[in-house]
Amino acid sequence: MNIIEFITNNISTILALVATGVFAGILAGLLGVGGGIVIVPVLFFLFQSFGVSPESAMLVATATSLATIVPTSISSIRSHNQKGNVDFDLLKRWAVFILMGVLVGSWLVTRVEGSMLTMLFGVIAVLSALNMLLRTGKSALYQKLPNTTGQTVMGACIGFFSSMVGIGGGTISVPLLTLYNYPAHKAIGTAAAIGLIISLPGALIMLTLGSTPTDAPAGTFGLVNLFAFICIVPLTVLFAPVGASLAAKLDAVKLKKIFAFVLLFTGSRMLVQLFL
Repeated sequence: MNIIEFITNNISTILALVATGVFAGILAGLLGVGGGIVIVPVLFFLFQSFGVSPESAMLVATATSLATIVPTSISSIRSHNQKGNVDFDLLKRWAVFILMGVLVGSWLVTRVEGSMLTMLFGVIAVLSALNMLLRTGKSALYQKLPNTTGQTVMGACIGFFSSMVGIGGGTISVPLLTLYNYPAHKAIGTAAAIGLIISLPGALIMLTLGSTPTDAPAGTFGLVNLFAFICIVPLTVLFAPVGASLAAKLDAVKLKKIFAFVLLFTGSRMLVQLFL
């Protein structure tokens, strides 16, 4: 089969992946939630339409999502840094602990069943959606970040749970930081940098140490599907700066509410599929 025939036979899949890349890139820059929160569920359900089991689909979706976040986060970091919204002092304090969490979490992904990751993603998605819906416009619960020990735990947990479910860290780090009266725009910009610390080592571990499932979709190496990666990445890189620019112009509160309902539905559907 030549490349023209391949594209013709898979046009609907390619369009779905391209649309995912556009949406994920804009969200990564606009809301700081990380493109992975979109990419993982799309790939999870898309791979199953190819006949891949839910367990294998989740493993490959998680690893592939992390791989796509690497270039997306680099693009997003550059855009946010130009606006002065990346807190490098915070990154210096957190980087080692985030990395430690990533190393443990990524290694576990190569060893656990996909159903565990599906449940974890569903729970994180639902909690993130509820946080967006219920805490919109509310003041911070604390006036400053916790002490060194508290920040160490925060960094390690962000790295661990984000790598386990294939997200870049913004989904967890932004709500946590704003909870402690941290400026929202700086939290979003810094989350982009956290995403790189999470995605690069996480994707490499899953690519090199992960055992490819027997029913994995074509083009999967380790746990990373390169076909999906190639389709998604150019669009996420292109549209992450667009999202970052829109963040300063649009009503992010209303947009987050809309996204929260979509996320709540998606997370709930994944949990329902797991238990029914």
